[in-house]
Formats: sequence, C-alpha cells, structure tokens
Amino acid sequence: MKDRVLLITGASSGIGAATARAAARAHYQLVLAARSREKLTALAEELGPENVLAVGCDVTSMEEQQAMVEQALERFGRIDAVFANAGRGGSPGGFSGADHEAWRDMILTNIYGVGLTLQATLPALRHSRGQVLLTGSAAGRATIPGSMYGATKWAVTGIGYNLREELRGSGIRVTLIEPGMVDTPFFDEPPEYALEDRDIANAVIYALDQPAHVDVNEILIRPTPPVE
Repeated sequence: MKDRVLLITGASSGIGAATARAAARAHYQLVLAARSREKLTALAEELGPENVLAVGCDVTSMEEQQAMVEQALERFGRIDAVFANAGRGGSPGGFSGADHEAWRDMILTNIYGVGLTLQATLPALRHSRGQVLLTGSAAGRATIPGSMYGATKWAVTGIGYNLREELRGSGIRVTLIEPGMVDTPFFDEPPEYALEDRDIANAVIYALDQPAHVDVNEILIRPTPPVE
C-alpha cells in the first residue's frame, strides 16, 4: 500500500486535510490540491514533503486540473485513487432570496469542478485500475427547503451513479462518501453531537482498503442523535 498514490482535492482543511493525515498514516503517497497554497504547504510539511506533492488548483479550471495531474504523474508516475472532495456551501435565503452570485461559485465548484476532476484523472485511473471517491452528502439524499446546496449534492449523487455505469467493466471502483453534519469550517456553529472530520476520513480509508474485488458503492455517515 505504501506505493499507492492518492489525489485529494479540497485538501487544505476539513475532510480533505483529515483524509490526507489518515492516508499518510496508512503510507499512501499524496497529491494534495486546493486553492489555499499556504495551508497546503503547511500540511505537506506536517506530513513529510518527501511523500507529498502540494498543488495550488482551482477545480473550476480545466487547465489547472490537467496541470495538477501532469505534476502528479511526473512526481509519482501513477495515480491509484482520486478523492474529489472540493466543495463549498451556499447562501441563506432559499430560492427566493439567496445571493445568486454565491450560487454560481458553489455550482461551479460542487458540480462542474467534480466533472473536471474526473475528466482530468480518468486516463491515469484507467491505467492503474484505480478508485474514485466523491464527497456527496446526506443532503444529496434528502429534501431540504430552499437548498441549492442540497441540489448540488443530489447532482454529485447522480454523478457517482452515472460514472459507475460508464466505468463498468474497467476495473475502476466508484465510492460515494455521504456525510451528515460534520464539525468543519463549513459550519459556523455545528451542534456538539456533529461528526468530526476524522470520522469521514476513516470512512474514506475503509473504502480504499478493500480488495480489488470489493466495490464499496456508498457510505452514508450521520452523527448519532444526542441522548435525551
């Protein structure tokens, strides 16, 4: 496993950074991508720069995603797994009053950016017969009044299902990671019972650790409700 290469987008904080730490403990070589170069550099230093490539990348840019993949292949020679984790939240106000410019950025990141990550990395994954993991959400399985964010996560769920069908017979596995509420910078004031980012990271590593004949399609993770 120590020779396997995992690429993570949205790796500078939250679930992405927690997954990078968990994967480093499992002896993966890492390609960490995010917009925040400063945070990425600090994380790479923490994990050991000899096994980590930090790449500044805006996932809504195909040119930057392709450059990310080229750098990864130049450094490590292969990509075995991709965790398309980059995402952002929306704006309060529902469909009646939300900031439509915030919608644009969120939709481009949460949906278009995921598509670009797949298109940029699939040639390498076909070569390695690797694995794709997508950060969906419990919100992508529920009805939330006025939530454009929830709609983007429904789209990620659809991407996961449709990608799995496209790749059927290729040897590439596709896993949807669907967290409930997690105590990350995504939420201003998460409840005390919220999941921790490392809980989601553990689920990612579980899916990655399965043998090639086991395809973990979905992992839905919700916090245990508080005891009354």
